[in-house]
Amino acid sequence: MKISVIVTTYNRPRALEIVLHSLFQQQRLPDEILVADDGSTPATEALLTALQARSPCPLRHVWQADDGFRAAGIRNQAVAQATGDYLIFLDGDSVVLANFVAQHERLAEKGWLVAGNRLLLSEVLTADWEAGRCNPLHFSALTWLGQRLAGKVNRLLPLIRCSTTASWRKKKPAAWAGAKTCNLAVWRQDFVAVNGFDELFHGWGHEDADLAIRLIHQGVSRKEGRFAVPILHLWHKESPRDFESANLQRLQSRLADKTFIRAIKGME
Repeated sequence: MKISVIVTTYNRPRALEIVLHSLFQQQRLPDEILVADDGSTPATEALLTALQARSPCPLRHVWQADDGFRAAGIRNQAVAQATGDYLIFLDGDSVVLANFVAQHERLAEKGWLVAGNRLLLSEVLTADWEAGRCNPLHFSALTWLGQRLAGKVNRLLPLIRCSTTASWRKKKPAAWAGAKTCNLAVWRQDFVAVNGFDELFHGWGHEDADLAIRLIHQGVSRKEGRFAVPILHLWHKESPRDFESANLQRLQSRLADKTFIRAIKGME
């Protein structure tokens, strides 16, 4: 199975660098990494040029001009350039543990998407990591407990490991809520069948839920990835949510119409 990891970013090169280094250190390397760049300044391009020479797998930069939050569009462009038959979506602030890709490979099954979960790191812990004062990827269980007691991480349960073949992972095949593209895996053929992300979702909010809903309408089931593929989510300020209301209204209409499958303005 050929795995393409697609990392969405916008003007946060240091966080992106941490994410990419975590991918470079995978026990099972991705077959390629595509950085889906929603209009970053040349600082991100310079970072990727430097990292391409050291990357243990092909690393490509897919960029579009900055015209507001258009994550759906740049992800579609990245998938169009991807060569893998299995897609793992991450955000540029979503750091992965060393067995992340290997675990996703174990969870992969035809006819299913996999939604993982995350730990939220505090502003202080994130700043320390970005400044090089610590590296949570090397934290012991005791250190993680100390971070939780100090309020520097929101929870520790995602770090618990359960079998990737546990039957409970398939208990809610039609549950779309909580499927986020900071940690989502889907077969390319299923992504193409629903015409990818819908670029009508302009501005922050709900384009990932819309994708999950349309995949489920298409007949793809949801497999639970929690307790197998957690990500460490670096702190950031909330994105502007000027378009959230319109995006939510669009999402709700599609949720009610089980015949709605293909994106109107999608990958095609």
